[in-house]
Amino acid sequence: MLGLLLLQVLASCLWLGHSEVVNSFDSCPQFFYSGTFPNDALNPKNPARICQRFNNSYHYATLYDRDGRIPVYSAYKYEPGNAKRPHSWWFVEPQLIGENNLREMERESVLIGQHHFTLDQIKKSQAVLDDYKPLKNLDRGHLNPNAQQCSRESKTATFTLTNVVPQDSSLNNGQWNIYECKTMPQKTQGCKTTYVITGAVPGNTYVSNNRVNRPSHIWSAACCLGDEEPTKAWGAIAENDKNQVEELSLGELEKRLSNLYGGTVTLFNNACPRK
Repeated sequence: MLGLLLLQVLASCLWLGHSEVVNSFDSCPQFFYSGTFPNDALNPKNPARICQRFNNSYHYATLYDRDGRIPVYSAYKYEPGNAKRPHSWWFVEPQLIGENNLREMERESVLIGQHHFTLDQIKKSQAVLDDYKPLKNLDRGHLNPNAQQCSRESKTATFTLTNVVPQDSSLNNGQWNIYECKTMPQKTQGCKTTYVITGAVPGNTYVSNNRVNRPSHIWSAACCLGDEEPTKAWGAIAENDKNQVEELSLGELEKRLSNLYGGTVTLFNNACPRK
């Protein structure tokens, strides 16, 4: 009996340590208010749920579309800090390649040179650096931006291609940047904790030889907690070919996304104000 119990415990440990691409976000619920995840209306046909891991720590969560090779959304806590912006290398997600024991984001060159993957294996279910190099008037637009993270380690973790989409350059460097760097600090005044979910609505066009979807819209939602309970919430949305950002209530954003996704969208726990 004792031997059977030990085997069950060992099996559980092996399962928990095997991979951070998971069937649910139960391994990293701390990035969602009250552990409530967005509902299934946002789910793509071939999803991957990633607990984004770097230097043996979780930093945020991402729902990834393997077919479109873009994130559907990234969920994180708004914690801006004064740490320096990290160096500019980019990571990919080895767990999207297939069965392996690599649990953390890594550079393409390391996966190829040290772990003996091929570029074709890496690019099968995710975007790679070559997909973004030839793009004109499109940037690698972060869903979880490094400016909204406090430590150098957390900022570095945002530089993975599973956290970026082809974003209109004028929008990324213009009104969306203003929203991220000026509007958010204003709106989060008085918030003890702010939970954020930022996403991209899949579009009808692709870039990089039809490998990577170009989103039609970029959106973001936030739920602000006072001491313990939500006190306010808000949203923002932008068409991905115009330098304009529309600010709106959380309820209005969910209705807009419901129309765009073709199903009722719920982003946060019901305690977050919709008006």
